[in-house]
Amino acid sequence: MSELTEYLVAIAICSPLVFFIVAVAFRLLDNSASIFLNNEILVDSSYVSGDLIRKQIESTENEKLKKSLGKALFFRRLHNLFMVLAVISLPPAIIACFLVSFIS
Repeated sequence: MSELTEYLVAIAICSPLVFFIVAVAFRLLDNSASIFLNNEILVDSSYVSGDLIRKQIESTENEKLKKSLGKALFFRRLHNLFMVLAVISLPPAIIACFLVSFIS
């Protein structure tokens, strides 16, 4: 196998894991429940829905709270994006594993 093909196979195999790790990092940055609790807004669970965050952004007058919740919502969207990328990149990684085993 050529050197370029080996690098491409390695990237294909590692990409789902990298996307997943980045998604977990963005999920950890999304601290919306903590933001709500710090502003004395009670929530049922540690996972606050995006609809509740948007509703609170629209209804609050506190600019600092709006900015914090906007950042949390942005991190939530990035988390979802990278989770989708991890799932989409999984089939090519599996195919690359099979191709490497058949070619070798």
